[in-house]
Amino acid sequence: MKTLVKFIIFLFLNTAFSQLQQGFVYVKEVIPNIEVELRYYSNENFLGRRVDGYEANKLLLTKETAEALKLVQEELNKKGLSLKVFDGYRPQTAVNHFIRWAKDLNDTLNKSIYYPDVKKRNLFKEEYIAARSGHSKGSTVDLTIIDTITCEPLDMGSVFDFFGMQSWVKYDKITQEQRSNRKFLQAIMLKYGFKNYPKEWWHFTLKDEPYPKTYFDFPVK
Repeated sequence: MKTLVKFIIFLFLNTAFSQLQQGFVYVKEVIPNIEVELRYYSNENFLGRRVDGYEANKLLLTKETAEALKLVQEELNKKGLSLKVFDGYRPQTAVNHFIRWAKDLNDTLNKSIYYPDVKKRNLFKEEYIAARSGHSKGSTVDLTIIDTITCEPLDMGSVFDFFGMQSWVKYDKITQEQRSNRKFLQAIMLKYGFKNYPKEWWHFTLKDEPYPKTYFDFPVK
């Protein structure tokens, strides 16, 4: 009986992994102690609902990106810190959901939290939302740093996915501690081969991403 159960589990796992896009990995398999909280799998995001294409709280990235993140995590662990990831690979299906949402000007459920100073009709114009996302190429991550004892995030001066100048990397109307935390995050990510997006302190892309021109659309599950 035990042999049969083991065979069933083996078959299930191999079937699950065979469905994953070639070149991608489940990041927890590479970095077991990384914290993952995919915001688009929850209601805690600028839409206020789960986003199409996110079927599980599973962080998927290209193998190269996961290996680079592992080096970041190892250095942070020595300081009693850890990465916490809000988003990684994002299917085009999810991007399409963002586009539909942006066109519905009456749906402003979470405006006060995520875009209080930006009119919804200007989200495309001001490049907060686009028809294509670097996340869909599998080598971009949105993340922060947390204390491994308290699990509390370092104060970065704005919430994740805030649409406004407060999210810009060099925004200076924040406290010294917040500036220091942002600089630390930027420095350690750049050290291990990532480049930042100047308008989002949490957003990083592997410099030598393996699929720079390919936008994938398989679900996160």
